[in-house]
Amino acid sequence: MNDDPSEPVTGLTRGLTNYGDTDFARYLRLSMARSMGLSSDLLKKPVIGIATTYSEFNNCHRGVPDLVEAVKRGVLAAGGLPREFPTISLGEPFLNPTALFFRNLMAMDTEEMVRGQPMDAVVLVGGCDKTVPAQLMGALSANIPAIQVVTGPMSTGRWRGERLGACTDCRRFWAKFRAGEIDTETVEEIEGNLATTQGTCAVMGTASTMASLTEALGMMLPGTAAIPAVHADRLRAAEASGAAAMMLAAKRLTPRMIVTEKSVENALRVLLAIGGSTNAIIHLTAIAGRAGVKVDLQRLNTLSDETPVLVDLKPTGPFYMEDLHAAGGIGAVLRELKPMLHLDALTVTGETLGERLASEPGYVDRAVVKSREQPLQPVGGLVSLFGSLAPRGAILKRAAADPQLFEKEGRAVVFTSLEDLAARIDNPDLDVQADDFLVLQNAGPLSPSGMPEAGYLPIPSKLARAGVKDMVRISDARMSGTAYGTIVLHVTPEAAAGGPLALVRDGDRIRLSVSERRIDLLVEEAELMRRRQDRPDTSAQATRGYAKLYRDHVLQADEGCDLDFLRADPPE
Repeated sequence: MNDDPSEPVTGLTRGLTNYGDTDFARYLRLSMARSMGLSSDLLKKPVIGIATTYSEFNNCHRGVPDLVEAVKRGVLAAGGLPREFPTISLGEPFLNPTALFFRNLMAMDTEEMVRGQPMDAVVLVGGCDKTVPAQLMGALSANIPAIQVVTGPMSTGRWRGERLGACTDCRRFWAKFRAGEIDTETVEEIEGNLATTQGTCAVMGTASTMASLTEALGMMLPGTAAIPAVHADRLRAAEASGAAAMMLAAKRLTPRMIVTEKSVENALRVLLAIGGSTNAIIHLTAIAGRAGVKVDLQRLNTLSDETPVLVDLKPTGPFYMEDLHAAGGIGAVLRELKPMLHLDALTVTGETLGERLASEPGYVDRAVVKSREQPLQPVGGLVSLFGSLAPRGAILKRAAADPQLFEKEGRAVVFTSLEDLAARIDNPDLDVQADDFLVLQNAGPLSPSGMPEAGYLPIPSKLARAGVKDMVRISDARMSGTAYGTIVLHVTPEAAAGGPLALVRDGDRIRLSVSERRIDLLVEEAELMRRRQDRPDTSAQATRGYAKLYRDHVLQADEGCDLDFLRADPPE
């Protein structure tokens, strides 16, 4: 028993169950722990929790059990007691309506299990798109020492002499199929060669972007974001993370000491430099919000104009995550950005970012990671747009878009829902031309579809067959990080919340100006007022369970789509 009130309670005697008798609670807990076959010596060690997200509904996490075992080795070797526990797992293509809908539930699960169980630090093991954000959100709210371990990206497959990696290549071939360039037998053959190993998507999609940003935030061991899932170094990184968790517990270095305004801005710089996923804006905003830090979309534009694109990965370039790892990883990117970064930001190693980057740089493959003096693009991959159509902002991934469409006015072709889109997009009688703007309504966080990755509206088949490869597409939906095109996303406020997007009608004129950072609906205010009076309620209805909690409390995209009562107050 620990009878000295000046000494912190650690190990299995933290947070005792309340029976009204503290000594009995300790006695009962240790008795139950002994039933697991643990020695008396181990019961006295610091406890490191391991949040495991293995699920047979999550292909990305097939390797999680091996990672957990490696973490346990690291904890034991450092003198601690590892305790594995499960949380919700979010397999992106296996969830309805969307994985984003369940992200906040997973964050709540993670927070409560980290806070409610006796652990001195926690190792978060995950990888799939919404999993890492959920784990970081939960860890920041619980605010005990924490470190992230990711599953790592898949290795590429081979098909008829081509390298393939889900899911940029799956979209490319699906577009060819829709255009009639390949047949059903061929697309099914490709299907079996897109994702051939464990791990997350092999490109700079959302999962790889979030892994990269976690390293930039300082919540992951240096050099571990891009290690392929099947590489032995991935297991060694997990083992080292288990040992690092023991150090974090000893120093009581908590997530809110690491995730600060400075580290969030560092992460934004890296996001822009790697041409990362648009989803990352929503997730980083939600993560930062758990630390009381605001992500300002106007500030994003300033950073974007200063930060070059340095990484040449798919969906915009020819390379894959395994190439980035071999080229020097996120460390190579951070070194190129060093003059632009807050080097006094703290990391989970106990060092500042500046101390990390002071070591001698290793080999850098300049075909994959460009220098700041000779960048891939002189400005960042993402921009925020504002205007009468998006008063609180929208996002465009200009690194994945056609610059010829950046300054353009077009006629709106409107789809009122995902169902309407599916029913009419390939109708040969659809009144649509290549210069039109495709507009999707009611696909935001409050809609019945739960803000899916549907912003990548398909090119109408009659235009695709005529050779049209890109069009301006506008919605309140999201887009997979593996997708590409001139696509305006996260229009806020969304249609279901009564935003201007809900008022767009077929034939309206819309003006896009990337140079001016604007997206405007060119309709007279008097006409818009008339339309507002006739606008039906398109928000999703829910009467029970998590769905009701979500519908009652979810925030808009510019606030990270978190639940309003989970965000933290700004730090003093």
